[in-house]
Amino acid sequence: MTGPEEQRKPGDMTRRQLIRHTAWFGSAVVLAVAGGEVISHVGGESTSATATAAADDPHALRFVQVSDSHIGFNGPANTDVAGSFSRAITQVNNLGFRPDFVMHTGDLTHLSTPAQFDQVHQMLGGLNTGGTFTVPGEHDSVDDHGQKYRARFGAASLGDGWYSFDTKGVHVIALVNTLALEKLGHLGNDQLEFVQRDVAGLSSDTPIVVFSHIPLFAMYPTWGWGTDDATQALSYLRRFSSVTCLNGHVHQLFTKTEGNITFHSATTTAYPLPKPGQGAAPAPLTLPAGQLGDALGIREVTYKSGDHDLAVKEDKLA
Repeated sequence: MTGPEEQRKPGDMTRRQLIRHTAWFGSAVVLAVAGGEVISHVGGESTSATATAAADDPHALRFVQVSDSHIGFNGPANTDVAGSFSRAITQVNNLGFRPDFVMHTGDLTHLSTPAQFDQVHQMLGGLNTGGTFTVPGEHDSVDDHGQKYRARFGAASLGDGWYSFDTKGVHVIALVNTLALEKLGHLGNDQLEFVQRDVAGLSSDTPIVVFSHIPLFAMYPTWGWGTDDATQALSYLRRFSSVTCLNGHVHQLFTKTEGNITFHSATTTAYPLPKPGQGAAPAPLTLPAGQLGDALGIREVTYKSGDHDLAVKEDKLA
């Protein structure tokens, strides 16, 4: 990961709920929770006053998630993944605000070569943000258990690349579930112990945001879209009133809520994958001419201390 060396200390924050709604794919969507009610607006419509106020509050946490850039991919599904990722970076820089941080949720590269890591590192350096963070995907550890990834992006991480930090009253946990793949993602005992220790001293009112590459829920185990020991990791988070888990890997938007935990899968900046079960395997999809941009995108998240609103906006790649 790159960005500022200092880690922000948590501030006071009231209890709140997180999004409990499935995001639409296509036009940008704003979702907000106001008084426990989900308010949804498809791109172009005015958002709720509370969501707008959160977005305009200079003290609100505002970050962006990008995922699955697959730098080095060469195939008909996208013949210029570097160009697509460059447009995503430009889009982040033109949002009209400077994100507190940008998180890339894995598969930065396609074949984890030194040249590919150098290229994506240089491209991420063009982001106008308070910090840039990453977690690895399985494509980032093709032949070396993630050693080249950690050499470039993991200087401040623990173990095999996991870490946490606090910012504007929110506790962020970045997990690695791509290094011991049999079929499903896997965290392992060392990382499970890290999660348990990491949250032990936090108040149950502390909002928790967890990033991983592979989903921490059983989205579609037949294709490996799940993490075999996620249940234990999530058990340490059940006492918190606000928990959201953001992942990549599946190259499509999907939302699921289990109790107090909401899971959001992200789209990609490289190429789409089929929906679960549509086909024999999750192979890259080649779309008709002119339609690829509609399947790629970035995600904006706004979180305002002292309010009960979370705003999530899914933006197609311009």
